[in-house]
Amino acid sequence: MPVVDEVAADYQDSVTFLAVAAKGTLGATAQAADELFSENLLWGLDEEQQVWDLYGVPGQPATVLIAQGVVVDMWFGVNDADFLRERLDRLVSLS
Repeated sequence: MPVVDEVAADYQDSVTFLAVAAKGTLGATAQAADELFSENLLWGLDEEQQVWDLYGVPGQPATVLIAQGVVVDMWFGVNDADFLRERLDRLVSLS
């Protein structure tokens, strides 16, 4: 997630970044978020994994890109900054 936080700084005017955690307590999640994220990322805890189920996410890390309410890209696993920028540039072009 640190690479997402880093890249997010360059897209603050055009993309909202939301990290959705599950399988943890609010306290543990808040502590991890404080360690991993800057103000570039919003985060939340989905204790019942409803958001994960909605998008078919089996585990972390997973990324879902949404433009105008439609899923336009999705992948599982960790990727580097260049990969993220390529996908985010495509997302921004659709918005």
